[in-house]
Amino acid sequence: MLESSNLLRIPGPTPIPGCVTRAMSKPMIGHRTEEAKQLLIRLKEKIKPVFGTNQDVIILAGSGSAGLEAAIVNITDVGDEVLVLVSGNFGERFAEICEVYGLKVHRIEVEWGKAIDPQEVEVYIQKNPNIKAVFVTSCETSTGVLNPIPEITAAVREHSNALVAVDGVSSVGGVDTQMDAWGVDVLVTGSQKAMMLPPGLCFVAASERAWEVIHENKRPRYFLDLRKYLNNAAPYTPAVSLLMGLEAALDLIAEEGLENVYARHLTMMEMTRAAVKALGIPLLTDEESAAPTVTTLVPADFEGDKLRKQLKADFGLELAGGQKHLKGKVVRIGHMGYCAPADVLQVISLLETGLQRIGKDITPGQGIQAAQAVFLQSGGQA
Repeated sequence: MLESSNLLRIPGPTPIPGCVTRAMSKPMIGHRTEEAKQLLIRLKEKIKPVFGTNQDVIILAGSGSAGLEAAIVNITDVGDEVLVLVSGNFGERFAEICEVYGLKVHRIEVEWGKAIDPQEVEVYIQKNPNIKAVFVTSCETSTGVLNPIPEITAAVREHSNALVAVDGVSSVGGVDTQMDAWGVDVLVTGSQKAMMLPPGLCFVAASERAWEVIHENKRPRYFLDLRKYLNNAAPYTPAVSLLMGLEAALDLIAEEGLENVYARHLTMMEMTRAAVKALGIPLLTDEESAAPTVTTLVPADFEGDKLRKQLKADFGLELAGGQKHLKGKVVRIGHMGYCAPADVLQVISLLETGLQRIGKDITPGQGIQAAQAVFLQSGGQA
């Protein structure tokens, strides 16, 4: 294996397009200059379609978790009752942040690998009228589940005035997202997933009714106070190089067209799932709740971590393992952002070789054939 060989197919960070890398390598500019101001003005408009919103999308220097924390501290105050929908590790993180900030946390929890049931949310909301906000993860990265955000939001809005805040870190930019049309009140994502950037930025958009709550909220907050970013897009030193890269990434998305971006992710998901099934490996999620950005395998007759180590040693291919109680029990394949069907075919080919290397009995080519069939049925657009 070549020393520089590194095939990154984890659910984030994801590979970076060359044009984005080149944009981030441009000479540094002053963050208070007219050039920086114009960059932020352009970004403000270019990012709105990715969120499916006409609202301002605030750009913060920080990880996706900073965005989740910003959502919580801006729309809640100490003692508020909130409902957190937990379908995996990152739903649990939402709940943990809420508890740190002194909120009374209600939970609806489902088995990892299952999606949240909107009807269960509807019933819970009706029985607990004091809930001020509902927090939910769109794509649960730890499992590869895509939760039904439109249906969940509708269930909440029909029976309460609670705000709905969504962790879209592993979905925005790779999954059809319509913040305004769905009635989502706060939507958060990060830079290092489908947005095709390194870690270091998070993005937060809020609805008009969420802004009413934010402006009236008496909770102390400083760097994460979203009000400060409304009339000054960069009240604190921004991550200038990442902003330059963000413009290049958004231009790539616009050039491909959002519908084509979403179709590509669906095709890659279907290719991966078909290949894994053909190789006789169980999947954690069912067809209805599978995420277009990450697929989770559940090895039944081989060790997932052994396969991952073999693939890394032989080919520099990096897949992700499990988290919390799934550690050592699952293998996660990321297919989001700067990733194409050709990359999926490469991963499946190497996966087959790795399986043979660790002693699993497979028919070589079965996975590739299944993935190719899906690609051809999709119209063959790479």
